[in-house]
Amino acid sequence: MLYHLLYSLHEHVSAFNVFRYITFRTIIAGLSAFLICFAAGPLVIRFMREKQIGQYIRRLGPASHRDKAGTPTMGGVLIVGSVAAATLFWIDLKSYYTWVVMFVMAGFFAIGFADDYLKLILKRNRGLRAWSKFSMQVAIAAAAAVMLYYYPDFSSRITIPFVKAFSPDLGIFYLVFAVVIIVGASNAVNLTDGLDGLAIGPLIIAAGTYMLFAYVAGHSQIAQYLQINYVEGSGELTIFCGALAGAGLGFLWFNAHPAQIFMGDVGSLPLGAVLGTVAIITKQEILLIIVGGVFVLEALSVIIQVGYFKFTGGKRIFRMAPLHHHFELKGWAESKVIIRFWIIAILLALISFSTLKLR
Repeated sequence: MLYHLLYSLHEHVSAFNVFRYITFRTIIAGLSAFLICFAAGPLVIRFMREKQIGQYIRRLGPASHRDKAGTPTMGGVLIVGSVAAATLFWIDLKSYYTWVVMFVMAGFFAIGFADDYLKLILKRNRGLRAWSKFSMQVAIAAAAAVMLYYYPDFSSRITIPFVKAFSPDLGIFYLVFAVVIIVGASNAVNLTDGLDGLAIGPLIIAAGTYMLFAYVAGHSQIAQYLQINYVEGSGELTIFCGALAGAGLGFLWFNAHPAQIFMGDVGSLPLGAVLGTVAIITKQEILLIIVGGVFVLEALSVIIQVGYFKFTGGKRIFRMAPLHHHFELKGWAESKVIIRFWIIAILLALISFSTLKLR
């Protein structure tokens, strides 16, 4: 909204012409999201404390987590609200792809909010039933997949990292592929959200990574030079990713160890889903496995643990799943687990950047 208002003044004051540049709007979107989150944080934390909306700690979890019980949660409202506000301020409102991402974020936010509301406010420990929760995720992801698949000029071809000549066209099966990416990314981030700052750190890094991919995919000359898929209109997602990174930094201010507030499903579900959606739009779908490698490892650790437990009749591979709990029980300090996972996320981001030239 502010973009349209301010840029319209460039005919009278040339300095306002700067708002036509995606790079400039990305910077101010990131700063706007950070400031909104930073300013609203203390208010949200105070509200959650007054309403006694605190974290529930599983009895089966690490004993060191029991002192976290009662810490304000549902902090995802801070991140999602900041991202939505900053994005609407600075994007071109005619950007179709941004509205698709915003739709996904709103839908998964509603699922996460309902789940947290049932668990934390109505005190129903299980929240939404697993099947109901999964069905709603699939429905929203499928709606987004349809909106993208039938959008003119959107390609159902997928990009294989490090491979230039091979780009298979999935046709109608791209719809299933897209749903798997969105739902998988959403739940992977949700599983990672178990330590102070553990999920938001890699998510900031992933948002920054896809910020670059969105920019190059939406710039015809750069895309041609790098020999990657040009996706007309995807450049506006650079601003969304910048807002996501900025809001993440604002939330990390309060979520850093020892956390003053937790993200909750209301944050982890939509943030993972939008990451998957941006990966699909920028045609870097499979690369999400590398960019979000920390989330993938966390999700795989749960799948492997559950499968091995059932197959062997009670044996375990990890001391506890998700993976971050395994390292905690091995004696790593919580802060060490968090920082080392962040380091891995940074290294994976650097590897992802290399795919722009290594093809």
